[in-house]
Amino acid sequence: MHPAPSIILFTTLSGLGFGLLAFLGLGMPGSTGLVAFVFFAIAYLLAVGGLLFSTFHLGHPERALKAFSQWRSSWLSREGVCAVAALIVMAIYGIGRVFFAEHWPLIGGIGALLSLATVFTTSMIYAQLKTVPRWHMPLTTPIFMAFSIAGGALLAGQITYAIPFLIIAAGIQIAYWVMGDSRLAASGSTMQSATGLGHIGTVKAFEPPHTGSNYLMREFIHVVGRKHALKLRVIALLLGFVMPVILLLLPFGHVFALIAVLSHVAGILVSRWLFFAQAEHVVGLYYGKR
Repeated sequence: MHPAPSIILFTTLSGLGFGLLAFLGLGMPGSTGLVAFVFFAIAYLLAVGGLLFSTFHLGHPERALKAFSQWRSSWLSREGVCAVAALIVMAIYGIGRVFFAEHWPLIGGIGALLSLATVFTTSMIYAQLKTVPRWHMPLTTPIFMAFSIAGGALLAGQITYAIPFLIIAAGIQIAYWVMGDSRLAASGSTMQSATGLGHIGTVKAFEPPHTGSNYLMREFIHVVGRKHALKLRVIALLLGFVMPVILLLLPFGHVFALIAVLSHVAGILVSRWLFFAQAEHVVGLYYGKR
């Protein structure tokens, strides 16, 4: 699919932001006052900023509020409800930490659960789509959750948790790529099923269905060369996981910690680009493209 920058930024930044909010809700780190304010400010800038980026991809951004009314059937709507609930609850918890030096475990725990629930609903927006086999598989939700938790631990300065979660996230990422590469073939979708002409025999594209570009081709078809994709996968792994783990294993230093965070974010951005760019929509079969 077409890797729109707004969606890449949305899924990357909001995941990091809500991951950090989850750790803050669990009291990690347990700082108060100005230090706590800085952590909460970073978390809200990432979470809210990511959500705002998502509206740029809407055909009518001014109608975004209407999405909340479809929570019974839409994962997009459920994401919005969970996000607002998480931000409100964590704001209350943050006020206690920042202004009163008080830890309210119950409120923080609820906020942490809502933050992770928001990431879960985001993942389900993609995991539910049967028309995109690479997304419609068991590892889509785990990879969203793993990235959010690993990034949240890293941003929260929780090295004890960050290292194992980064390693786990890297493992899930590799497994996702391996499984994803065969998902379109495993789905059973072919040129025959895409055109509805399979009953007469093998179908081959003689000419493209359209002489010019159209919405489906612009939005749902994006071909990435295998060699190009492999290089980007290596870059994503090195920047997103290997480099941060190595830096965290070194004697602690604020410069190393900052580089680890920046490296991780850069790696996740590359991974997210591949997540969208390599997602073959079955409509591509109709146009003779994979």
